[in-house]
Order: sequence, then structure tokens, then C-alpha cells
Amino acid sequence: MPQLMRTSNPALGESAFRNQPRAYARTIDGERFGGGLPSEREASMTLNGTVNRTGILLVLAIASAGWTWLQFMQSRNPADVMPWMLLGLFGGLIAAMVTIFKKEWSPVTAPAYALLEGLVLGGLSAVFELRYPGIAIQAVGLTFGTLFVLLFIYRTGVIKVTDKFRLGVFAATGGVALFYLASMIFGMFGMHFNGTNGVFGSGLIGIGFSLIVVGIAALNLVLDFDFIEKGVQYGAPKYMEWYGAFGIMVTLVWLYMEMLRLLSKIRDRN
Repeated sequence: MPQLMRTSNPALGESAFRNQPRAYARTIDGERFGGGLPSEREASMTLNGTVNRTGILLVLAIASAGWTWLQFMQSRNPADVMPWMLLGLFGGLIAAMVTIFKKEWSPVTAPAYALLEGLVLGGLSAVFELRYPGIAIQAVGLTFGTLFVLLFIYRTGVIKVTDKFRLGVFAATGGVALFYLASMIFGMFGMHFNGTNGVFGSGLIGIGFSLIVVGIAALNLVLDFDFIEKGVQYGAPKYMEWYGAFGIMVTLVWLYMEMLRLLSKIRDRN
């Protein structure tokens, strides 16, 4: 099954299903895999199961985000939520790495990741909301609107996930990641790209850059949908539903943060 599992999402990478057992017999491209008993079929990855687990992760993230949001809004002091945001940032990174390398632990580590990331998103959203009233609900609406629109487009076949499409999104995502990394490294030496007319500024260049990054993040959702659908066809084990939901969460967190960045630039310009 060449090229089956390629995606630019680090959580849903090409090797995510490698060495994972097939739950029961499946036919893919004319090939029949596995044997399986009827009872084993219940232990396989399903699309509905992945959707349900994605919903659970979203609820957990929203719950923890709501907690840090309220903590900040009560004091209006970023220092009060900074420890929780740092816990979520580094704890979420650890939970993500554990999930990627120990996929069978995803029923536990994926919910932990969602809760921890929620701490970061809630505090960050509250800080943005204080400066730009109404921006959080706009970013949430745009993020979920993008999710549902792209899911519809994918399911109707308007966008075909080909090898060239995967390669293009992968290259674009890698380029953005390298640019952000270089910006952080240069920032340590006092070199910044956050001027008004820079890519991190509120000028046309900055807004254009954010639009491009939002588009790249959104296209990663298409690859994630395709990856999960192929995993269901592959007959992956049941716990991979949690892993697939975790991969969607990784992309949604990135997309939401880029939406906040884009909207804040537009507000500054206005």
C-alpha cells in the first residue's frame, strides 16, 4: 500500500500505521489481509468511532480552556495563568511525543494532550480577548467552519488527495515550521521579524503571510481526513481511533492559533 499513510501532520505521519496489527480481514486494492473472527471486527478502527473520540477530545480541550479563561478574566493579570499555560505547553508537548511513539497508549495520552492544550488555548485566547474584544469567538467560528467546509469538500470528492497534493502540503508545512524555528533562533540574538511591515506585523505582507499559513494548516485537515479513512480501510486496531482523533486535534490547535494571529493583525490594521 505505497503512499497510503503520507501526511504532513507529524502525528499522522507515514509510519503511523506501520507495524500496527490489522484487526480483521479487509480488501484494499484487490488484496485481502488478515483472518479475524466476528468478535475481532468489533475491535477495529471505525470512522464513527474516530469522530466520536474527536468530539471527546474537543470537549476536554474546551473544558480546560474555559477554566484558564475564567482564571484570567477574574484578575486580568497574565501572571495568574502563566504557570498553567506553561504546564499546558510543555505537558502537551510531552503528551504528544508519547502518543506519537506509543500509539497504543493513545486512549490515555490523547485526552491528556487535549486537556493540557486547552490550558494554553484558554489563557492565550483570554489575553487576545482582553485586547481585541470578540476575537476568541470569531477564531473559534472560523476554525470549526473551516473544519466542516473542508470535510464536506473532501467527502464530496471536490479535493482529490493525490501524491502531488500530499507532497505540496508537506513541503509547505515544513517550510512554515522551518521559518518559525529560524525566527525563534534569530530572536534569541535580538533579530526580529515583527515590524509593522514584516510577516509578523499588521501590514499587507503580514496579513498575506497569515492567510497563507491558515490555508496550509487547513489543507492539513484534508490529509488527516484521508489518512483516517485509509486507516479504517486498513483495519487498524480500535485504539487507533484515539490516535486519529489526536492527529485531528494537533491540526485544529495549530489552525486556531493561526486564526487568532490573523484576526489580531486585521484588528490592528483597522
